[in-house]
Amino acid sequence: MSTAAVDAAPPPKGKKKLIIIIAAALAVVLGGGGAAMVMMKKKAAAEESAEAEAGDKPAKKAVAKRDPKALPVFVPLEPFTVNLADRNADRYAQLAVTLELDDPTLEPQLKTFMPAIRNNILLAIADRTAGELMARDGKERLAQRIARETSRALGFDVPTEEEIAEAEAEADGADDEAPRKKKRRKVEEPDLPVRAVHFSNFIIQ
Repeated sequence: MSTAAVDAAPPPKGKKKLIIIIAAALAVVLGGGGAAMVMMKKKAAAEESAEAEAGDKPAKKAVAKRDPKALPVFVPLEPFTVNLADRNADRYAQLAVTLELDDPTLEPQLKTFMPAIRNNILLAIADRTAGELMARDGKERLAQRIARETSRALGFDVPTEEEIAEAEAEADGADDEAPRKKKRRKVEEPDLPVRAVHFSNFIIQ
């Protein structure tokens, strides 16, 4: 008796092709997914590196850009001769002041209010002593106060020097209690019409 070996019937050609196509598609999908994962990891690493570098470097402060076409207007004032606040000696200051304006249309208004402006500036200078005005920072503070007093005479709402000093003192106290806390001033000065104050003569006697 002969035994006939029974072989399993081979799968139809159509099914074989389908299996090959499915396997190829899976390979493409898996390969693409792996590449995407690699790219995502590289991107995340690059972002972390950029953040670390940004943390090491101080943040750049926004710088106000001046329009080169908008030329400033310089308005010289009549010289000032003022007795200073020294108690032990008679000291006085002779100052020549020039105001720098952003808006040229303010110049006629400045001339209209000139009596009030000169009064405010005279009082601002008379509050200072010769020692205060001799130092560079004293001159800078006086220039800031002249800008504020001129703006106040023009009708702008400007905080007084006492209010600013009080706010700065409170901020300094907060910094002493929490050294890492950012210093914030409660009184913020508005944009003043006077861009800068220039001294063309500054004599103390």
